[in-house]
Amino acid sequence: MNKEPLKIDYEKYQLENGLEVILFQDLSLPTVAINIWYRVGSANEKPGKTGFAHLFEHMMFQGSENVPKEGHFKYIQEAGGNLNGSTSIDRTNYYESVPANYLDLVLWLESDRMGYLLPSLTQEKLTNQKDVVMNERRQRYENQPYGLSWEKIFSNLFTSNHPYHWPTIGWMKDIEQFELDDVRNFFKTYYSPANASLVLGGNFDKANAKNLIEKYFSEIPGFNSAPKVIAPNQKLNETIKINFEDNVQLPRIYFAWHSDRMFGVNDAALDLLSEILSTTKNSRFQKSLIFEKQIAQEISSFQYSAKHSGSFLIYSTPKPNISIDQIKENIFFEINNLIKHGVNEEELLRAKNGLKSAYIYSLQKIDVVIDHLNHYNYFLKEPDSFIYDLQRYENVTPDDVINAASKYLQSSFVELRVLPKK
Repeated sequence: MNKEPLKIDYEKYQLENGLEVILFQDLSLPTVAINIWYRVGSANEKPGKTGFAHLFEHMMFQGSENVPKEGHFKYIQEAGGNLNGSTSIDRTNYYESVPANYLDLVLWLESDRMGYLLPSLTQEKLTNQKDVVMNERRQRYENQPYGLSWEKIFSNLFTSNHPYHWPTIGWMKDIEQFELDDVRNFFKTYYSPANASLVLGGNFDKANAKNLIEKYFSEIPGFNSAPKVIAPNQKLNETIKINFEDNVQLPRIYFAWHSDRMFGVNDAALDLLSEILSTTKNSRFQKSLIFEKQIAQEISSFQYSAKHSGSFLIYSTPKPNISIDQIKENIFFEINNLIKHGVNEEELLRAKNGLKSAYIYSLQKIDVVIDHLNHYNYFLKEPDSFIYDLQRYENVTPDDVINAASKYLQSSFVELRVLPKK
């Protein structure tokens, strides 16, 4: 970084096959880190064919034409590095961090699975990973207390023709029916250099890095065949109430509203609203429901924003012998009180400082910095949007928070009650 706070000195260019490359050099580090975003997530799927984006997070570690099964993990870990991947609604990413002298290795590994995965993709590997994903779904969703809550919320908040209707991991019945041809076609459609961006950060020589990226990635054919995601506008005409019995000790209540998308006009105000409502001991929900009235075990709220839409969510677990209705009444009392009487400058400043300090602290890690570069490049087309991102919170006024709360939290919502099985 240069002397201006949060100002990133980066270079961005594009290979002839469409691969976007972003270089961020920091010679003070002993490591290099690579972060690749593919512009494909669960939103790119369709009803009856869900779970493919998440499946590829697994398949991409199962070897490619020149890398044996599990070789990706083996080579990186033997080099003293770490690696992983993640899938969201809008994108899939893969990332590694290694000692600086292993730059050649990570670029080769990433290029081999970007360009040459299909020759090694077998029915045996698919069957194996289908079982892994189904077990993951059982452990993290179906057999986890409250584990099915989020998919029940989103499948009711969004209609069946909206790409945010299904869970990122996919529906179990769809996972069971994965076919090798479908998997191959999914890779051919989305795993192209023209549908990806590569960020390299840390201690490297720029000329050498460019030569290596050209060497390993330029020969991979680029194609842009990804269909456009269709996301119809969503609005609840009435509140949807769901009771769901689960293997839990205590009930829990969830509320979800449609809200603004990522970097939308009200996105920052909604983030600050959630800070004011529930993040610290001084926040309104915690102060009232947990410390003063002592009726809630926990309470949380957050703005979940994505490319095509957003959601504002609140959930709370009552203390034993406290009714869910009592929790609901107090939650809406605090929301209405905020809308009616406003937000004072002190609590707004506290919320801004909390977000700002957490954000700046996270940037101590090169892995986080380069993921932000990819994030901003994807959503804003400008990798160096760190100052812009912080400034949009600085610009929020108390009236902005009140207006956002009034606009979204006074609309119809999804209410989910998770109840202990009788």
